[in-house]
Amino acid sequence: MNNMEQQNHTAVTHVTEFILIGVMDNPGLKAPLFATFLVTYLVTVIGNLGMTLLTHLDSKLHTPMYFCLRHLSITDIGYSTVIGPKMMVNFVVNENTISYNWCATQLATFEIFIISELFILSAMAYDHYIAICKPLCYVLIMADKVCWVLVLIPYLYGTFVFLFLMIKLFTLSFCASNIISYFYCDCLPLISILSSDTHKLELIILIFSGYNLLSSLLIVLVSYIFTLVTILRMNLADGWYRTFSTCGFHLTVVVVFYGTLLFIYLKPKSSHTFDIDKMASVFYTLVIPMLNPLIYSLRNKKVKRALKRMLTNQSKMLT
Repeated sequence: MNNMEQQNHTAVTHVTEFILIGVMDNPGLKAPLFATFLVTYLVTVIGNLGMTLLTHLDSKLHTPMYFCLRHLSITDIGYSTVIGPKMMVNFVVNENTISYNWCATQLATFEIFIISELFILSAMAYDHYIAICKPLCYVLIMADKVCWVLVLIPYLYGTFVFLFLMIKLFTLSFCASNIISYFYCDCLPLISILSSDTHKLELIILIFSGYNLLSSLLIVLVSYIFTLVTILRMNLADGWYRTFSTCGFHLTVVVVFYGTLLFIYLKPKSSHTFDIDKMASVFYTLVIPMLNPLIYSLRNKKVKRALKRMLTNQSKMLT
């Protein structure tokens, strides 16, 4: 190794922080974007925290569907919180830095919660399938232990994936510029500033992304195909309406969420444009977590009744 190579090696192995470029550089848009994202984040936290507490405290919502919904809200709060506040800092400071360790922590937390959300959505689709196609066996099949397995496995699997990626990614050397052209630490932007050969790592990420997205989506599609077949055999119009009303909320979330992730993680590297990816990432890291509690509560009579009961009980306690 010559002197120049030694200097470069020393530079890249002593990176202690990264600089996050943020969503956009236009100074005139910083104030309105900060206000917009702040409101979005607050609605996300209040909505999902409210859904978590409501499904936990109200005994009438202690069913498998609302158990999964509670953990969907937990994952939404998790990855939006680890990304949102740090992203908003970029609108009020000239140079938004993130330490090496916090960058790794942010990526790890994000991976755990986003992967868990994928398979929790699959569990919800499976729950709908059992409720509609096998109603007489529903209580037996969707027992408490089964529900816990359906949510714990995604958390454990997400932890395994992030540990594997951390070992592969953060043991490599980063370029001396340490500038991440993104608003949070994600695999693809970090790979772009690695000084090592990244082909093997890119392949690993593509395999994991493809497996996580396509396998969980396959569970959703198969569940709804069987559900649709059962619905088509129904003769009662009321049964049609109630079934589509219940599944419609979940399908809305699935289409938007999976569509955005497939657009970002499974397209060819040559077609990646970080500006476009950033807009899509904002949508699924901040907008979708805000929409989830709204989608599942605004037209859900059980949730609205539970909220009314909780508010009534609180008012009685205060008086």
